[in-house]
Amino acid sequence: MPAIQSDQVLGVLKRVAALLRDAGIPFALGGGLAAWARGGPPSEKDVDLLVREQDCDRARDVLAEAGYRTEVPPEGWLVKAFDGDVLIDLIHRPSGLVVDDDLLDACDELSVNAVRMPVMRIDDLLTSKLLSLTEHHLDFGPALEISRALREQIDWESVRQRTDASPFARAFFALIRELGIVEVLDVVANVDDDARQRPADGNDQPGPVIAPVSLVHERAS
Repeated sequence: MPAIQSDQVLGVLKRVAALLRDAGIPFALGGGLAAWARGGPPSEKDVDLLVREQDCDRARDVLAEAGYRTEVPPEGWLVKAFDGDVLIDLIHRPSGLVVDDDLLDACDELSVNAVRMPVMRIDDLLTSKLLSLTEHHLDFGPALEISRALREQIDWESVRQRTDASPFARAFFALIRELGIVEVLDVVANVDDDARQRPADGNDQPGPVIAPVSLVHERAS
């Protein structure tokens, strides 16, 4: 069962979801609430909804007409609305992803506090969270909480491959290995004889062969 979630946040989610649905605007639940809907930790901060870029302005207008205060921040990948002190983010370009028909179609239809709605895939959610990490925003906490709670639902190898270009994501995978959230199994690399004999960086000796890794779920205790 999901952890207890704020009634205030869930009330906002229900109202906004109903407004978008009635307006015929495709959307999906994202962010911390998407993790919570799958059994993850509660999210007290805001309501994240994924919408296509071409629907963002209309979604903002729908909420404004319903009495919500709205704004367009300079970031350019979302619009914001407010229901009291609860923030609603309408996101069309999460880090590393684009909200389009394919992404929305891949979402799962789940019951979120007795309301059926599309919910972002956990692999997409974790991928986006890892790709959002930067030197100036290096908070592993949310991704760690999701990983601990939902590790059996995550395709770790897929997430690793999709985030491998990020040094911060690679550091995250080293961290969850050390914390025992996942096990790492080294796979022997198949390297041809020429590659084994080829000098590395102009030295006389061949360079080290780095084996790829495969990530698997931690065994249940």
